[in-house]
Amino acid sequence: MDLSVLKLFVEVMRRGSFASVARERNLDPSSVSRAIASLEEELGIRLFQRTTRKLSATEAGMIYFERIEPLLEEIQQAIDIATDMDGQPKGTLRVTASVSFGLKCIVPLLPKFNSLYPALTVDLLLTDAVVDLLAEQIDLAVRLGLLADSTLIAQQLMRTHYSVCASPGYLKCSPPLEKPSDVEQHQCLLFPLSGFRSRWIFKDRQGELSDVSVSGHIVISNAIALQQCAIAGMGLALLPNWLIDEDLRVGSLVNLFPDYDVTATNFYTAAWFVYPTRTYIPLKVHVFMEFLKKSV
Repeated sequence: MDLSVLKLFVEVMRRGSFASVARERNLDPSSVSRAIASLEEELGIRLFQRTTRKLSATEAGMIYFERIEPLLEEIQQAIDIATDMDGQPKGTLRVTASVSFGLKCIVPLLPKFNSLYPALTVDLLLTDAVVDLLAEQIDLAVRLGLLADSTLIAQQLMRTHYSVCASPGYLKCSPPLEKPSDVEQHQCLLFPLSGFRSRWIFKDRQGELSDVSVSGHIVISNAIALQQCAIAGMGLALLPNWLIDEDLRVGSLVNLFPDYDVTATNFYTAAWFVYPTRTYIPLKVHVFMEFLKKSV
């Protein structure tokens, strides 16, 4: 039985679509359909019910998937172990990260990483959507903030923290900011996630908390865009250290409350490596994780 066809079957089951798998693999959808049809003929069972609008697994197809999927994982692990025996990472490493974190913290490091591991191809998917690592065949994700419970493995890349900042030009023409409650009198640049666009939470050195209502006319779903608006003098922004450390150093932004911890959700925030549950981490994943730990 053709291993590539079995992998194709598993991908279709995970995505629920011939067309989606075809797009990912740069194939014609009819070729995916023919491959699945040949597998059904070989097995003597129907794996999917097909209509013009919907593709759904049959009961036999679901049972077959549940037995085949872990076997393919074992086969892939055996391939990874054998491939890694010479100590040289090779093949394709599929990584996903948020757009802002990827552009700021990963993309600038790729030239050096590529020079260290020239036999390794990095396929970097930058998206703010939470990608299904198994369905999208992702080897490693870098995710920010709190992690949802799952069967995936998480390992901390680095701690993160947030600061309320503004440009020197904005501060010259605006009411003074002496205490967190003064923020309520200012235009704020807001992120559309729940909690981020209605309040910021401050914690002083004694651990006392204060909620401050925030409002503004600019709401943007990208941290780099918020950073650029803040530098342009459009208002206050709550931004992460990995994005604005250089701006604070050169003075294009000012940390308005250095004696406070600030958040919109939770004070313990971090960047995390997330990868599928495996007893063996492929060498290509390991070297990338170690490289980022040393570089960001």
